[in-house]
Amino acid sequence: MSENKYERIGKELIQVIGEDNIESYVHCATRLRFSVKDRKTINDEAIEKIDEVKGVFYNAGQYQVILGTGTVNKVYSALRGGRPDEEEEQESSSSNKEKGIRRAVRTLADIFIPIIPIIAATGLFLGLKGVLTSDAFLGLIGKSINDIPEYLLTLISVLTDTAFAFLPALICWSAFRKFGGMPVIGFVLGLMLVSPALPNAYAVADINSGVEPIIAFGFIPIVGYQGSVLTALVVGFLGAKLEKKLRAIMPNALDLIFTPFFVLLSMMITGLLILGPLLHFVEAGLVTVVTQLIDIPLGIGGLLIGFIYPLAVMTGMHHLFIMIETTMLANTGFNPLITLCAMYGFANAGTCLGITVKAKKSTVKVTGASATATQLLGVSEPALFGVVMRYSTKPLYVMIACSAVGGAILSLLNVQANSYGLAVVLSPLMYIYDWSQLLAYLVVSVIIFVAAFIITYLFAVPKEVMVEEDEVKVRNAV
Repeated sequence: MSENKYERIGKELIQVIGEDNIESYVHCATRLRFSVKDRKTINDEAIEKIDEVKGVFYNAGQYQVILGTGTVNKVYSALRGGRPDEEEEQESSSSNKEKGIRRAVRTLADIFIPIIPIIAATGLFLGLKGVLTSDAFLGLIGKSINDIPEYLLTLISVLTDTAFAFLPALICWSAFRKFGGMPVIGFVLGLMLVSPALPNAYAVADINSGVEPIIAFGFIPIVGYQGSVLTALVVGFLGAKLEKKLRAIMPNALDLIFTPFFVLLSMMITGLLILGPLLHFVEAGLVTVVTQLIDIPLGIGGLLIGFIYPLAVMTGMHHLFIMIETTMLANTGFNPLITLCAMYGFANAGTCLGITVKAKKSTVKVTGASATATQLLGVSEPALFGVVMRYSTKPLYVMIACSAVGGAILSLLNVQANSYGLAVVLSPLMYIYDWSQLLAYLVVSVIIFVAAFIITYLFAVPKEVMVEEDEVKVRNAV
């Protein structure tokens, strides 16, 4: 059987890095992450000449090869001989290098990333609902909201409300999956947190609804935890750990029934009577702090977030933002945080394109063109690590400055998304619920992209990329 393209790429990577130099390897959405014994023995230029490689960098004890979405999975599978991905093996090998806050952030990412497509799709449904039921649109076809049949409005509500109504179930499912529990137990546990038998959290929060919490033991309020991210997250973590401990001691004949029985019983009581009431205040405080930061006058809040987010991406801390965004969406229906963070993508793409267009080095042109296109589709690592940060700090300063300015402008304009998970060219879909929001976001995005491109092209292109390969070879020969 002939060797395919991805098998060849994998073999070339192993050959350059050195088979004896590799302790283990895992992958994320865009990168192969090699834990190596000696980073200094690896020839970066040889790696970057391999087909499909878009750049390399070393971080958190790992030599990371940027391949891009889709490609990385195929190369990883080829390296494993076609065997399926094994999450527990990835976790154990990567945890040797990632400790403390890095490991915690990576864990949060692993829990929330699987549910991002659902939240993004729900955001689109909400946007379409806002357009189709707006007075402006209905007026164009000579209709009003009263002309829409009740059954149609109900079906639309099913599309727009279900994901957030049962968000704790999705989070508990993902947490059990991450921590080695049985996901279906996590899903049912999450459903218990939002059971119809409990007073609805949103109704309790509405002083005009007349709905009151049930009081247990004379002082513990019992309500549903619709939209409560932190409660579901902690309950999912504790429940999965409890399940694993019970399975280790439970007789085989009793395990099938009694392990789920004790997990669901104990975690339902813990979640509704202890953790839920306590974590509710923590979660509300987190949303308040982030909201106050965003609302700092004169756009300063947006400036700070636009400045911080690129740095968070560089260190892997950006995954922490996902939990905050999910909490804000569940509690308010809007996500102003991703709006301010999104300017990083446009600034990074513009900076990468500025270097690519002006560069004389052919490898930079090829890599830069691919990295710019990848960034425009929402994956930033090839552009950030493979082009913008690789040769000089000047492009990085331009990118961060443009991201910060974009965040400040959007903060002043009070622009906010109704979803997350859509980046750069797809991100305007999160604003179609309101034409003024969409127009403001589009204008600012284009301005930031163009500004980053022009400033980089004129002032920040590294000298290293302005030398053609032939000149380099002549200099090296001399």
